[in-house]
Amino acid sequence: MSVAESVRFGVLGTLRAEVDGRPAHLGGPRQRAVLAMLLIARGRNVSAERILTDVWEDSRPPSMTTLHGYVADLRRALEPERASGAPARLLVREGAGYALRAAPAMVDAERFTDLAARGRRALEDGEPDHAAELLGQALALWRGPAYAEVAEAAFAVPDATRLEELRAAVREDRLAAVVASGRHVAAVGELEALVSEQPLRERGWELLALALYRSGRQAEALAALRRVRRRLADELGVEPGRGLRDLEAAVLAQDPRLAPPPARSGPARSPRV
Repeated sequence: MSVAESVRFGVLGTLRAEVDGRPAHLGGPRQRAVLAMLLIARGRNVSAERILTDVWEDSRPPSMTTLHGYVADLRRALEPERASGAPARLLVREGAGYALRAAPAMVDAERFTDLAARGRRALEDGEPDHAAELLGQALALWRGPAYAEVAEAAFAVPDATRLEELRAAVREDRLAAVVASGRHVAAVGELEALVSEQPLRERGWELLALALYRSGRQAEALAALRRVRRRLADELGVEPGRGLRDLEAAVLAQDPRLAPPPARSGPARSPRV
């Protein structure tokens, strides 16, 4: 079995690694931070000096010997069957630094990104049921905040922020797919929770109002649109965007384009407002 087939990394939550389906011991906080930094680099070489500076941040960095010891421990954890003296195949030395040769399929964040893109394409292609399935699989990979243990470290903030933003968009995409497939009644509860957690993201409110309207709850749809208008004005001092304004006008006019999609036996394009 190749390294790519036997090792899996998880960063969508606390950092973890599995070898042949069994948890690998990754050591203490600093050693785990070294691994997180190499995972964020996505196969690119990271100099030993940069690892010491970024992982230890304001603390005085230890000697290179400490870092080499951490790398040796990680290699033993990730390639336990490697013969003594044999070159590492996964965590490799390159010049004055190290690189983690992890294929995208080995890292949950990369699988999440791929599923998110495939789900978005399915939604745009008018296949909402398939989109909801793919996007649900993507969200199921999450176990907690991205890079939970090191999320506030300067080296991790950009990637953790990118993943959390994508996660928020995928939640919206999945619920858009649910609504587009005609399951608007079932989506209302999740959408209420979504706008409660992320009250300044307009797309969630737009989907909630649409789901309420399609569920025969026009007054509640308009109330939701008034709520977000007040929230945006009070907290950001702005008016709702074009999407929310157009939807409010369509709800007031009972625009036929807001009607639920017809029952279908095969894929059909999701309605657009």
